[in-house]
Amino acid sequence: MATLVAGIDSSTQSCKVVIRDAETGALARFGQAPHPDGTEVDPAAWWDALQAAVSAAGGLDDVAAVSVGGQQHGMVALDADGEVIRPALLWNDTRSAPSAEDLITDLGGPGEWSRATGSVLVASLTVTKLRWLADHEPDNAARVAAVALPHDWLTWKLMGAGSLDMLTTDRSDASGTSYFDAAAGQYRRDLLAMALRRESAEDIVLPRVLGPNQSAGIGDTAAGLGHLVLGPGAGDNASAALGLGMRRGDVAISIGTSGVVSAVAPDPVDDPSGTVNGFADATGAFLPLAVTLNGSRVLDATARLLGVDHGELAELALAADPGAGGLTLVPYLEGERTPNLPDATGSLLGMSVAGMTRENLARAAVEGLLCGQADGVAAVEALGVPVERIQLIGGGARSRAVQQVAPAILGRDVQLPEPGEYVADGAARQAAWVLAATEEPPTWQTSKVTTVEAAPTPEVRERYAERRHLVADRV
Repeated sequence: MATLVAGIDSSTQSCKVVIRDAETGALARFGQAPHPDGTEVDPAAWWDALQAAVSAAGGLDDVAAVSVGGQQHGMVALDADGEVIRPALLWNDTRSAPSAEDLITDLGGPGEWSRATGSVLVASLTVTKLRWLADHEPDNAARVAAVALPHDWLTWKLMGAGSLDMLTTDRSDASGTSYFDAAAGQYRRDLLAMALRRESAEDIVLPRVLGPNQSAGIGDTAAGLGHLVLGPGAGDNASAALGLGMRRGDVAISIGTSGVVSAVAPDPVDDPSGTVNGFADATGAFLPLAVTLNGSRVLDATARLLGVDHGELAELALAADPGAGGLTLVPYLEGERTPNLPDATGSLLGMSVAGMTRENLARAAVEGLLCGQADGVAAVEALGVPVERIQLIGGGARSRAVQQVAPAILGRDVQLPEPGEYVADGAARQAAWVLAATEEPPTWQTSKVTTVEAAPTPEVRERYAERRHLVADRV
């Protein structure tokens, strides 16, 4: 009888659960449940969604191990009794942008943060949200006894949410807090204290950082989960990389709620410009990331404006010539993280009577979205990270226009893995790895890959580069 493992993807929009064969990776069952909208969420909603998704996947009674992949950076502040102090501020909550600027000044500049933790601060990172809490909700900040991330909290809940000392995490998710030095593998409590405006943070419980194949413990016996071995889990991007089987030289462009360019590197990177975050991966290596706040929602908004569905939007875009009749959409619709413009709005530039067609507007949306990702690939490559293979994944990557335009914008072939739940798959693969107690993760059957080619259109990126700074702040 096959040994089964479960992988959980607790993302911004939903919770997904895959149950797979531990040896081959063959899918046995799947379930999902939605998360509430918003940039701050009561973590109880994640737990409720997890229960619903597990139920939809047929339960965990016959499952041997489970790991959680979760959205990164979300601030889960706990008091001494383990109670959530306030709704979690998510990665896409930009209210802490001024806090990021203050903390950069406090430490002596962006280069100091990059050297200390691998990342220059932007509003997405957890440490900035803690400074916001200290400045805007000091009573809540004074109650903070522990700080966790979404995947840490869910793993803890699966264990029964006992002592705060039972909190665990992994290098990949810890590296997104900016109070963890991924290169040295240790927390920077001095930076945590700085964020919370405390003299010391030694009394604050931080999740124990586990190795990639190290067990976090077992499930809650009282809840009937005592048979489960719990993996350390991972941040969503690192979990997706594990699910894709990424290796050195691989780059993934994931177009979901955000746009993420991630690459596997053997050594840490240090980018004082702040374009690339020097995060860790889920295997013991590193995962440099360039992240845009604006991903598939650019396509959502454009389709809504044109009164079409996503399939029709793709057909409109592909009916237009490259360059969209001179139109350029700078897609900072929700502010932006890369470049760091949290208060920016988007711009539609190059409008003319001849160029203002539905087809050109659709094409401009696709090209603008992809130009932002191409900038991320170029930034990663400029740091000496090899770029040998590019894979395009995520919900936005299912658009036929995105698939066909991507190699033209990137100037190189693009590989399209079969659509899948890569974050949940990576978590399941990690669970199997922990169960096997081997040095390397299990080799699973991988999905079929299609290679897409197109004639390069460097003129589109050049025009985008000339116009991407022409944006206004929100009123």
